[in-house]
Amino acid sequence: MKRLIVVSLGILTTVFAAYSLNRYWIHRYDGLIARQANIYRLDPDLVWSIIYEETYFSPWKIGKDGEIGLMQVTPGVGRDWAAETGMRELERQMASEPSSLLRDPERNVQIGCWYLEKFYEQYRDTSNAEARMIAAYNAGPSRAAEWNRPAEGGKALSGEEFIQRINIPSTRTYVISILERYRKLKGIRSQTGATVISPDTNDRLPPGPLLVAVQPVDE
Repeated sequence: MKRLIVVSLGILTTVFAAYSLNRYWIHRYDGLIARQANIYRLDPDLVWSIIYEETYFSPWKIGKDGEIGLMQVTPGVGRDWAAETGMRELERQMASEPSSLLRDPERNVQIGCWYLEKFYEQYRDTSNAEARMIAAYNAGPSRAAEWNRPAEGGKALSGEEFIQRINIPSTRTYVISILERYRKLKGIRSQTGATVISPDTNDRLPPGPLLVAVQPVDE
């Protein structure tokens, strides 16, 4: 009996440790995400949900098409961002060693949010703008614009109609998955009264069924 108790305690300890480690892993950049989302007028929960889908918070991940870092930013997008800043040193770095710059979590999320904001501006007055933003982020703005063309009679598409028009299966799955996670986060916040982490303080979300906020590691 004692042996069974010891084994059971060992299993419980292992499970709890794995659970705690996973929570730390997926929330260690919460403060960083909140800061950059605030700068670019984005919902931190949406940015968090995109990063979850893109890389599961692995800053060193390289995509099959050369995307880099937490938000899988392409060197091309990075160069566009650097050119817009007007800072020659950043332009030089993006031209000569983009992977070094884009592996930095803070810079990667900054550029990813800068890019995502362009789609926020484009679709902010559209019903279910998030679906359009996510699709454009994944498949490019021209494809998203094509899928978003009004139906006959000029009637704007609903969010569901827009998603049905996405003719790239991987993008459709990507959009649906992120929206489900994003809406789940919003549902949890409405039930628990949790608020978004402040980018300027050490305020933290209270523990909930999905969210445990941890001091971010800004590398």
